[in-house]
Amino acid sequence: MTNTTPNSPAVSRLFEPARLGPLALPNRLVMAPLTRNRASADGVPTPLMVTHYAQRASAGLIIAEGTTPNAAGQTFPDIPGIHTPEQVAGWRAVTGAVRAAGGRMFLQLQHGGRIGHPDTSGLTPVAPSPLPLPDGIHTRAGHTPSVVPHALTPDEIRATVADYATAARRAVAAGFEGVEVHSANGMLPHQFLAPNTNRRTDSYGGPVAHRIRFLAETVRAVAGAIGPERVGLRISPGRTINGVQEGAETEALYTALLAALADGGLAYLHIVFADPDQPLFHTLRAAWPGTLIANPDLGWGGPLPADGGRAAGERLLASGADLIALGRAFVANPDLVERLRTGAPLNPVREQYLMYTGGAEGYNDYPTLAEAPVPAPAHAPAPVTAA
Repeated sequence: MTNTTPNSPAVSRLFEPARLGPLALPNRLVMAPLTRNRASADGVPTPLMVTHYAQRASAGLIIAEGTTPNAAGQTFPDIPGIHTPEQVAGWRAVTGAVRAAGGRMFLQLQHGGRIGHPDTSGLTPVAPSPLPLPDGIHTRAGHTPSVVPHALTPDEIRATVADYATAARRAVAAGFEGVEVHSANGMLPHQFLAPNTNRRTDSYGGPVAHRIRFLAETVRAVAGAIGPERVGLRISPGRTINGVQEGAETEALYTALLAALADGGLAYLHIVFADPDQPLFHTLRAAWPGTLIANPDLGWGGPLPADGGRAAGERLLASGADLIALGRAFVANPDLVERLRTGAPLNPVREQYLMYTGGAEGYNDYPTLAEAPVPAPAHAPAPVTAA
């Protein structure tokens, strides 16, 4: 039986089952990784996080929020980690609850590089080159001037790569089906990729072939630790975020990166701000032989579309994506899959500040349809049941 409305087609690939390596997914909707600052001060996932992720277990796949592979990688206060036994145990409680609710989870490994501060981590942040994050950073004391990061030595680069691999093993031990290496939005691997943040003159800097080296080595080390079918990669090509600028080299940079990784059997490539109207999306789709997750460009900072991104997701599927990642729509709608499938109205995303303030408000208190049904708009007829 299929529920339909005039704005909800009878057949939609969003709700078809899919495969991701060995995983069977019940639908093609992915909950994107979303920093929410609900871990403890020492990076341990909390009971709030257990509830939050279990509420959203109907997603085809959940990619848990950016999680630091080592202490130096911490970005902001109350970010989870995966480098201590306590953090592993905290995540095991999350994955156990999600699995009991029928869900599946990957963990995003996020090293902030220069996006960090001693007031938060107790350590000087590290980076490819000693170039500080522009415009300051948020710490427990509020908005704080950035510090000049320590430029990683070759030995420290190798140790960082090893930390990613160890973190991946710990993630699997904590119950995750796999991990996503975060190389988008100005994080450490992205800092290595971009010429304005990587001024090195050794084999990790300079030409494109050298600037992709850190990320390629990291992905291969993680794949070697837990198996390539458990490893995804997230990128944000062409986007200036946290001061990282790729300039005119974006296409050359990412085609070289994908060529270096395409035969590795990875679980997926995850493109942030994906836009089927841009030629680069099609170039990267053609260059990537495996599963492609597309996170549609819905205008971060602006209002979320009334459909939560469904129409944009449909366009991306028609343009070659395999899975669609949505973020803010999952924040406000724990039962997002059902709402989109039936054409039901969505809860609006509440005040932006509630994203990062801690506590259940704006995190675990969004109602499901069963808890607080939202009437259908007056212009939309009731769903029709078709054989």
